[in-house]
Amino acid sequence: MNDGRLSTAHEKAHILAEALPYMREFSGKTVVVKYGGNAMHTPELADLFARDVVLMHLVGMHPVIVHGGGPQISDLMRRLGKEPEFVDGLRVTDAETVDIARMALVGKVNREVVSSLNRHGSFAVGLSGEDAGLLTVTQRDERLGFVGDVSHVDPSIVERLIREDLIPVIATIGMGVDGNAYNVNADTVAGAIAEALGAEKLVYLTDVAGVMSDYPNEYSLLSQLDVSDLKALIEAGSVGEGMIPKLESCAHALENGVTRAHILDGRIPHALLLEFFTREGIGTMVYP
Repeated sequence: MNDGRLSTAHEKAHILAEALPYMREFSGKTVVVKYGGNAMHTPELADLFARDVVLMHLVGMHPVIVHGGGPQISDLMRRLGKEPEFVDGLRVTDAETVDIARMALVGKVNREVVSSLNRHGSFAVGLSGEDAGLLTVTQRDERLGFVGDVSHVDPSIVERLIREDLIPVIATIGMGVDGNAYNVNADTVAGAIAEALGAEKLVYLTDVAGVMSDYPNEYSLLSQLDVSDLKALIEAGSVGEGMIPKLESCAHALENGVTRAHILDGRIPHALLLEFFTREGIGTMVYP
């Protein structure tokens, strides 16, 4: 029995020793994580995500969390007697719906993520793109109403929170030049914020294994590729439709100063730690 405990202790020591060079490499570096999917909606995975983020923070990394919340918006709309409507897969967002989106993203999802992180250390602070002029947006399409595209990012508030040794958690509501609030695609926001911060890494937690050359065949999973390969896959229509905003955002971010992007399967426990602190890694890494 003692031999068994000793063996387990040696295994744990080996894991920590393997992680040490990566901790040194990423200490002081900013990592923007787009959080969503099963990693957010499954309580056990949500708790593991929170633990991972706090550990990253404690070893000297600067995690910045960006989240959406489409299912939560739809759920709140139905509870308030309003049926969601979509055009080309995008939510039609009238004045009433954008208020509901604000309530769902800022008032509910953001608070839940902050609370989850702060159960493991009092570091997380919630904000939205409306705060301190973080996200300025323009209307995407009149048919969609208050749906915006990012036109400018002022990262000052996020940089200030990082300097104060805090973890920013950002809900993707932006402010239009017309003074109105707009709902913004969280994948796009994560990439834009990573660019503005000059992040070392941009990470998307998804519900798929990573980027596949022949979606949805997981045997075609690509462990790494560059931006030109990524664009070729998008143009060839080889990736799932839901992956396109992530991949386009990855490409843009990598062409504008972000060092690496990662598409990770958020259904895997400790996905962030496996990617950052082990030799094997998981998912797909994209480089310039």
